[in-house]
Amino acid sequence: MYSTLSANLIESFKIKWQENPMLKPKIEKVVVNCCVGKSGEPLEKAMKIIEELTGQKPCYRRAKKTIRDFGIRRNEPIACVVTLRGGRAIEFLKKALDAVGNKIPASSFDNYGNFSFGIEEHIDIPGTKYSPELGIIGMDICVSLARPGYRVKYRRRARSRVGKAHRLMAEEAMAYMIHEFGVEITEEKREKKRRKK
Repeated sequence: MYSTLSANLIESFKIKWQENPMLKPKIEKVVVNCCVGKSGEPLEKAMKIIEELTGQKPCYRRAKKTIRDFGIRRNEPIACVVTLRGGRAIEFLKKALDAVGNKIPASSFDNYGNFSFGIEEHIDIPGTKYSPELGIIGMDICVSLARPGYRVKYRRRARSRVGKAHRLMAEEAMAYMIHEFGVEITEEKREKKRRKK
């Protein structure tokens, strides 16, 4: 979808951020989501693992409709999610990026500079120990980037749209991740792990 960023383009973004700090992107939030597919013990175990990893208590997410083939009922808790902000979000994001080898496919970025990636096994995150009682889970990590001034679209009074010139685009978000987190943007998707039989 996007061509590999050149060093000149990244440098031009750095100069722009130095000249006007209001244009420099920042991590707005990191959302960690784990869908187990059923309620009860598996979901409770997943919630404990997420809480240990993030230091924040997750909340339930319920099924929107009944799917008999999978044994899912409407309004049944099947997933858990936690939203991280500030220093805690940046700290967790660095660990999560280490788990995927500091590589993100360019196709993971949307047109507004947000991106997401998955971790197949939570024990890939540095500093995480395997617990036989809790088992192993996978998770999706969604990262929202924003510029200073994005508050205008969330505030209660005099809410308005963010101007087109101030919106964050995918190329600039990639440059920010390369500059701040040392991430490598790849053209191809990450290969899935092959389990040994």
